Amino acid sequence: TSLTWTKTKSKLGFLSKPGERKEKDVIGFSLWIWYGDTGKSIQAVAAASAPEGWLIPEKNSISWSKDGKRLFFGFKPEEFHEEEEAEKEEEKAEEEIDLFDVEKIVEKREVDVWHWNDPLINSNQKIMWSRLKDRTYTAVYHLDSKRMVPLAGRDVPTIRISENSNFALGVSDIPYQKERTWYGGLNDIYLVDIRDGSRKKVASRLEDRFSLSPGGRYIIYYKDKNWHLYDGKKASERILTDKLNVPFHNEDHDYPSKVPSYRSAGWVKDDSAILIYDKYDIWQFSTKTGQALNITDGKGRETQVTFRVLRLDPEKDYFDEKESLLLSAYHNWLKHYGFVSCRVGSAGVEELMTEEKRFRFLAKAKDADVLMYTRESYQEYPDVWVSSRKFASPKKVTDVNPQVSEFTWGNAELVQWNSVDGIPLQGVLIKPGNYEPGKRYPVVVYFYRFFSQRLHEFNQVVVNHRPCFPFYASNGYAVFLPDIRFDVGHPGYSATKCLVPGIQKLIDMGVADPNAIGLHGHSWSGYQAAFVITQTNIFACAIAGAPVSNMTSAYSGIRLGSGLARQFQYEKSQSRIGGSLWEYPERYIENSPVFFADRIHTPLLIQFGDEDGAVPWYQGIELYLAMRRLGKDCVFLQYRKEPHHLQKYPNKLDYTIKMKQYFDHYLKGLPAPDWIKKGVPYRGK
Repeated sequence: TSLTWTKTKSKLGFLSKPGERKEKDVIGFSLWIWYGDTGKSIQAVAAASAPEGWLIPEKNSISWSKDGKRLFFGFKPEEFHEEEEAEKEEEKAEEEIDLFDVEKIVEKREVDVWHWNDPLINSNQKIMWSRLKDRTYTAVYHLDSKRMVPLAGRDVPTIRISENSNFALGVSDIPYQKERTWYGGLNDIYLVDIRDGSRKKVASRLEDRFSLSPGGRYIIYYKDKNWHLYDGKKASERILTDKLNVPFHNEDHDYPSKVPSYRSAGWVKDDSAILIYDKYDIWQFSTKTGQALNITDGKGRETQVTFRVLRLDPEKDYFDEKESLLLSAYHNWLKHYGFVSCRVGSAGVEELMTEEKRFRFLAKAKDADVLMYTRESYQEYPDVWVSSRKFASPKKVTDVNPQVSEFTWGNAELVQWNSVDGIPLQGVLIKPGNYEPGKRYPVVVYFYRFFSQRLHEFNQVVVNHRPCFPFYASNGYAVFLPDIRFDVGHPGYSATKCLVPGIQKLIDMGVADPNAIGLHGHSWSGYQAAFVITQTNIFACAIAGAPVSNMTSAYSGIRLGSGLARQFQYEKSQSRIGGSLWEYPERYIENSPVFFADRIHTPLLIQFGDEDGAVPWYQGIELYLAMRRLGKDCVFLQYRKEPHHLQKYPNKLDYTIKMKQYFDHYLKGLPAPDWIKKGVPYRGK
């Protein structure tokens, strides 16, 4: 079982059940290697030679190094095998009832014990169980020395294998599993010697990226706003970025968590350098001296264009010295895309192609100077194009959606304004098909966080949880996609102070009918939509899909999809409160729409699937009941046996129709269907 070939030479790794009489009672499998040049097989690792308490399981992950000199496989703790066997025996056993055998009776109990000191909470343990019971812990067999070396263990369960013959990267979240409930993911990293299995801890409590160099000598990792380089040969470390006058942390980060990086681009041949991104440019750092070179010559920051390396050879794990690199180029302010080139080891960029379009690189031909990419805009379908690396004569090779020209698709343009407190903001305004200057239109506002980058994105006609932009544009609506920038501790008001001036901008432009503006959001923006209407009456109606309405009750809820508690989301992540419920009780209340339901004067449509694994669907019930109690206009759509995003087509289609009917009634004055006027009484199904 688990047959695995080498890539270049005829060798086959596989597992086999012990067959010799003396091994009959040994559990687990043996690792074998078949040599194609001789037709012979050898037993590399016998089942009986597994470390005490471990076995080689049938369900395994076997892989070869590229040079065919190392065969990686996994061990598994015997306890999981014993539990599986016990379950099988229990299924076979006949039921015997003894009313006085207490232990036998309570064996059939159905109870989960949630202990305060469990590394993972019980609900998360259940989700992780299938992965945990089948998890294997990496080991390696060296063909040259005929030695087996265990690499992973319970304390360091993850090994990232590299192609070098000396080292791998060990990763462990074990010390921090309990903190995952309220803090998020943390890891320790180790330099692991694959020759003897020894480990050296390199860094602790990492929240961001890390990488082992292809040669195995260096580890790069990001911590506390800077990139660090660890030299395994010298057992020394240096900070690469702290003396430079540009930030290497995310300049747009608006979460309570520590500020993340922009990632690294990759290593240079022979581990001589590492390429690292800032927001705009690409920097090359010598691993020997730490010296920095901006290989895009600062042109990115100068022009507000973000450059990123495009991997032309996915099998190559380093860049050659003086290699010419193909880069994507994104203009952060104007939102268009292009391609440029630069060179490893020198400063400067060469512009290759820039248009008011969006480009997505797909692939490069393996043995020819031919690139494949897509080009798109709001009105142009992302067809496939081919060209040389110089983009001298690009050629369109597909025409997938010519019928777009038959529809009044509308046009997209960029809009700029300032938030209430003066922060520059942008958004996309999609004007309706056959737009008439001077005529005011109903507007559907759809948002989340940053949406202005969608200016040149083609929007396919789909039926899902959000408004289909070209569908609304072709039906006489303008669609507005504004950016939102958040303040930690005040996520609700952050949305209000960004949205309202943006809508006023559309009114001042003469596009928006001030009496016909509708708001739509789902999940995080569903929450924002529910909150914003407690603070403004600018909207004629609002739709909130899967909104949190009460942060005090949602804080200690469970994300059923992952089994994780929601606490980390409020303290460190998207909900942006910045602390626990008992540290900032006032923030949880101030940002909860349900506490201000009496201030809502906007008709509200709430949508939830009652098996939502991300947001507890009772959050919708709380807001619905509050508005019902207050006599407010509110309709709650509960889709049965549906998750966070509707999956069943009849339900998706129904929601799409109801969404349009809702906007048509409140923004265009069309007659309301009965489900809006009277509701739909329960009749047994």
